[in-house]
Amino acid sequence: MMQRRQLLRAISSLGLVAPIFYFPSFAQTIIVEVWKDPNCGCCQSWVDHLEANGFKVDVRNVGNTAARKRLGMPEKLGSCHTAKVNGYVLEGHVPAADIRKLLADRPIALGLAVPGMPIGSPGMDGPEYKGRKDSFEVLLVQKNGNTESFTRYAGQNRIVM
Repeated sequence: MMQRRQLLRAISSLGLVAPIFYFPSFAQTIIVEVWKDPNCGCCQSWVDHLEANGFKVDVRNVGNTAARKRLGMPEKLGSCHTAKVNGYVLEGHVPAADIRKLLADRPIALGLAVPGMPIGSPGMDGPEYKGRKDSFEVLLVQKNGNTESFTRYAGQNRIVM
């Protein structure tokens, strides 16, 4: 009986292991369509975050209000950019790790939202924020507009002087 290590060596000699285990190359095949304002720096930083995490991004610099409405994301969950990936809608500064989890789990849902623009979320984490990280929550948005927590990110306890 062939042991796991021997099996992996045999498969890798055929060149089949790299596509299976190198996730960023797999993510390159996943296209995220993004609607944003052409002058929004935090939106571009979020796009950069996705690309740095292996996603291919198709940016449409036309604003996101019409896209948010057309894709069915409730206005109350709005942020500065809207995206679509593999049939799901993304609103706001959703971390790449949560997008991967969404695509792996494939829940029956509209998508994910990070309402507003929380400081410390991807795209809102530049040097101008001086390391500040606020708590924020990624919401799983149901097709009827209801939400539930998908992931929670703890912020820092800041002392105000």
